[in-house]
Amino acid sequence: MKFTEHLAAHITPEWRKQYINYEEMKLMLYEAVETAPSAEHVEPEFLTRHFAKFDERFFHYCDKELTKINTFFSEKMAEATRKYANLKSELSEALENEYKGKQGFFRNPPKLLQKSDVPARKLQELKLAFSEFYLSLILLQNYQNLNFTGFRKILKKHDKLLNVDVGAKWHNENVTTSHFHTNKDIGRLIHETETTVTNDLEGGDRQRAMKRLRVPPLGEKQSPWTTFKVGLFSGSFIVLLVAVILSGFAYLPAKGDWKVPLRLFRCPLLLVEFIFLMGVNVYGWRSSGVNHVLIFELDPRNHLSEQHIMEMAAIFGVVWALSVLCFIYSDVLGIPAFVCPLALMLIMVAFLFNPTKTMRHEARFWALRVLGRIIASPFFYVGFADFWLADQLTSLVPAMVDLVFFVCYYIKIDNWDKAMDPQICMTKWQFMRLGIACLPSWFRFAQCLRRYRDTKERFPHLANAAKYATSFFVLTFSHLYLATNKKYAISENPYFYLWIFASIISTCYSYTWDIKMDWGLFDNKAGDNKFLREEVVYSYNAYYYFAIVEDLVLRFGWVLSMSLTEMGYIHAELMVAILSPLEVFRRFVWNFFRLENEHLNNCGKFRAVRDISVAPMDSSDQGHILRMMDMEDGVTNRHRKKPKKRDTRLLLDPEESTDDPDAS
Repeated sequence: MKFTEHLAAHITPEWRKQYINYEEMKLMLYEAVETAPSAEHVEPEFLTRHFAKFDERFFHYCDKELTKINTFFSEKMAEATRKYANLKSELSEALENEYKGKQGFFRNPPKLLQKSDVPARKLQELKLAFSEFYLSLILLQNYQNLNFTGFRKILKKHDKLLNVDVGAKWHNENVTTSHFHTNKDIGRLIHETETTVTNDLEGGDRQRAMKRLRVPPLGEKQSPWTTFKVGLFSGSFIVLLVAVILSGFAYLPAKGDWKVPLRLFRCPLLLVEFIFLMGVNVYGWRSSGVNHVLIFELDPRNHLSEQHIMEMAAIFGVVWALSVLCFIYSDVLGIPAFVCPLALMLIMVAFLFNPTKTMRHEARFWALRVLGRIIASPFFYVGFADFWLADQLTSLVPAMVDLVFFVCYYIKIDNWDKAMDPQICMTKWQFMRLGIACLPSWFRFAQCLRRYRDTKERFPHLANAAKYATSFFVLTFSHLYLATNKKYAISENPYFYLWIFASIISTCYSYTWDIKMDWGLFDNKAGDNKFLREEVVYSYNAYYYFAIVEDLVLRFGWVLSMSLTEMGYIHAELMVAILSPLEVFRRFVWNFFRLENEHLNNCGKFRAVRDISVAPMDSSDQGHILRMMDMEDGVTNRHRKKPKKRDTRLLLDPEESTDDPDAS
C-alpha cells in the first residue's frame, strides 16, 4: 500500500489538519523536478541554484510542519497527563469509599445499605472512562508513529529525486531529536493505564482487562459472510417485490377495498426503507471520515457496521414481501388473509422488544433507550442521538399514523378474509391520528425547550422550537379541513386557507433551517465553495448543490399532492404512498450533511473520543458543553480525495514500512 493511502486510512479524522501534509510535500517535490531546466541546456551552477532555492522553501515548509506536530502533540500529551491524574484520583476516592463502607458494616448497617450502590456504580463508570482514555492514548501514539514515518519517507523521496543526502541529514538533526518523537510518556501512560485497570478494576485479571481496553482497527474489514447475506437477501427482496407488484394488480381486488392492505403494509415497508438507507448513511459517513461512532456516543469497540444494518433491512424486506404474497394468495394457502399483516407486525415488534441478548441486542437496547429519552424529552438531558432520532420520527409520521389505523382495524375486525370499510377507523379515530401525527414535532419542541433550560440560550433553541410549533398548526388545520370538506366547498372552507398559509410558513422555515443551521451552508466565508461553507467533507460540491435543490423540491411536495388530489387526478392514499418514501429519502440525504456539520464541530475541538466524566458536572460546565455542541464554526482545509482501501492495522511502528520505501 502506498504511504499516502496508508496515512489517509489511519489518521484520526478529527485531527486531520494536525498530521504531516504528506501529499502537499510530495507535490512540491514533483513540481521542483518537473520545472527544473534540462541539464543539457544550462550550466550546472544554474541547476544547483534552482534546487538550492527549492530546498530553502521545502525545508522551511518541513520546519513549519514539524513545529505544528510538536505543538499539537505537546498539547494532547499534557491533556492526557491531566486526564490520567483525574482518573487516578477518582479511582482512589471510589476505592477508599468502598473500603470505608465495608469497615462500617457492623457499626452502621443502614448507612452502608444506602451507600453500597454508589461505589459499584462509580467503579463501572470508571471502567468506561479508563477504556475511552486508553483509546485516546492509542490514537495519540498512532499520531506519533504516522508523522515520524511520514517525515522519513518524504525526506527519503527528496534525496532520491534530487540525488542528494540533505534530506537524511535534516531528518537526523530535526525529526529524530524532535519532542514528538523522543517523548516516551505516551508509552508509559499506556502501560500504567493497563496496570491500573488490571489491578484495581479487574482484580488482577489481565486478560479481562485487555479485553475491555481492546482498540478496534481504524480500517474495519467487513465480513465476507455478512456481505454475502446482504447480497442474498437484497436480491431475494427485489425478486419478491416484482412478484408482489405483478400479483397485486391481478389478485388484490378480490380482497375488498385496496386502501386497507395499503395502509396495513405501508408502515413496515417505510421502516424497511428507513433502515436500509440508514445503512447507506453509515457507509457514506465511514468512507468519508465522518466519525458517526463518536457523534452518536456509540461504543467504538462494539457497534453495527453498515453491512449489519443493510442485512437487517434486507431480511425484513424479504419477510415483508412474503407477508404480502401470503395476503394475496391466502385463499390458495387456506389461511385468513388478514392474519398475514398481523403476523408481520408481531414479528417486527418481537424483534425490537426481544429481552434476550440475541439478534443485535446491544443495538436494539440502545435504540430503545434513546426512544425512551425522546418520549420523556422535557425531563432528561438531550444528547445528539436523542434529537437526531426524534428528527427521523418527523419523517416517519405517515408510518405512525398507519400504525394507529393498524391497531384500530384489528380491534374492530369482523371478517379476516375481506377488508371492511376503512372509514370506520378514519372518522372515529380521527383525533387520535392527529395526536399521533403531532407527537414527533412535540418531542422536538420539548427537546428544544429543555436545551434552552440547560443553556439559557434563546438562539438557536427557542427559534428551533418555534419551527416545530408551526407543524402543530399545519397538522391541525389539515385535519380540520378533511373533517369539514363535505360541509363546505373548497373555496368556502376557512380551514383550507389556514392550512395553506400554515404550510407555506412551516415549509419555508424548515427549509431555511435545514440549509443554514442543520447543514451550515451559505456561509459568508465559503471561498471557492460557492454557496456552501469554507470546509466540505464530501468529495464533490455537486452533492451539496443536489441536496439543496432536492430538499427544496421534496419539502414542497405537499403542493403537488394537494393539486393532484383536489383536482381528482390521483387518489389521496396513492399520493401519500408516493410521497412517504420520498420523505424518508429526503431525510436520508439530510442525515449526510447534518452529521458532517456536527463532525466539523468536533474537528474544531480535536475531539476524537467520548468525554466520559466520573466527577459531578455543575450547571455551568453542562451549559458550556451544550454551547460547544451548537457552534457552527468548524476547521478549514479538508482533504482532496478519499482512499478506496483501508488497512486493518492500527499502529505503525516508526521503523516499519508498508510499501516500497520510495513508493509515493
